[in-house]
Amino acid sequence: MIPLRDENPSRTLPYITISLVALNVLVYLYQSVLSPGLETRFVLQFGVIPYEITHFQYIGPITRYSPVPRFLTPLTAMFVHGGLLHLAGNMLYLWIFGNNVEDALGHGRFLFFYLVSGLAASAVHILVYPASTIPIIGASGAIAGVLGAYFLMYPHARVTTLVFVFIIIRLVKIPAGLLLGAWLVLQMISAVSNQTGVAWFAHIGGFLAGMVLLVIMLGKRSPLGRYRG
Repeated sequence: MIPLRDENPSRTLPYITISLVALNVLVYLYQSVLSPGLETRFVLQFGVIPYEITHFQYIGPITRYSPVPRFLTPLTAMFVHGGLLHLAGNMLYLWIFGNNVEDALGHGRFLFFYLVSGLAASAVHILVYPASTIPIIGASGAIAGVLGAYFLMYPHARVTTLVFVFIIIRLVKIPAGLLLGAWLVLQMISAVSNQTGVAWFAHIGGFLAGMVLLVIMLGKRSPLGRYRG
């Protein structure tokens, strides 16, 4: 299933969401002009390497002489992607669901929410894989936080989704609660089945962190489940 758009207009211009999309695209464009060797170096220096965080040791000279301290890599890693499809998928989800969460929280608070969700996602991955020397990159954890917040606030909002059933492709309007709930279950199944190549636990951690953060930040003003369209 690929979401294309939601039927949940925002009241304000989501300029933080737009800025985050633009920044991620600009960083990827910079990556795309690097040679393969320099791009690998870029990922190692700006990605999160759990072993270096938990052991306070560098895995090699490339990271030892990184332009950013290792404790900042959970932040920088949110803006680095491993390929065009990785970037496109993340930005699609951010574009569809980010505007409404930004609308509910306010612009500055949304930026704080987004970054903290991403940091929480990295923390969960590090806790699960403390000795891993594989860098994790991407905005997925932070965006998972956005999905968690949207799941709580707008479960009834309709999302136009591209659904693949064998060779049949259909456009279907699915309630956000069902779509995002299925997304979370898929992350859990993938994590438990130990599928490699994707930081599944970071996605789960980001989603749950987003739900908790939303309730904390909005408190009694929390518009949980307010959409009835």
